[in-house]
Amino acid sequence: MARAKSLTHIGKRGEARMVDVSAKDVTERLATAEGCVVMSKRTLDTILMGDSKKGDVLGAARIAGIMAAKRTHQLIPLCHPLALSQVNVDLDPDHRLPGLIVRATVKVKGQTGVEMEALTAVAVACLTVYDMAKAIERGMRIEGIRLIEKTGGKSGRYRAEPLS
Repeated sequence: MARAKSLTHIGKRGEARMVDVSAKDVTERLATAEGCVVMSKRTLDTILMGDSKKGDVLGAARIAGIMAAKRTHQLIPLCHPLALSQVNVDLDPDHRLPGLIVRATVKVKGQTGVEMEALTAVAVACLTVYDMAKAIERGMRIEGIRLIEKTGGKSGRYRAEPLS
């Protein structure tokens, strides 16, 4: 795995800075992130049946994730504002956990990547699931938020190793 020689968001005197991307080529960039919300079978069944007191948990979490991706630059101090061309957030039940696997894919044609937007979308979608189902189960766990894949830009493709 290639590593940067230095932290790009730290200036020569140690100060935080936004990276200047103006000299970078505009390329199509894509990033996919995932995470999960682990819960009891009862909670998962309630969410899937649509019987949550707060309404459509999956729909609300999907919209929250999309909104979060679009607002990443307002949440993460040194991120660039980007004109995202696509954001997909999927929440799939996994009865083996039991819980929900949350996956977000974000796309842009630009001068910087969208890894943070994909990760933010997953985190906020997971938090929304927790918020909407906490009346059923406060012991849910949000786990394993990570970058799965990114393409585009000078550094090319990255693909995470599968979890064992």
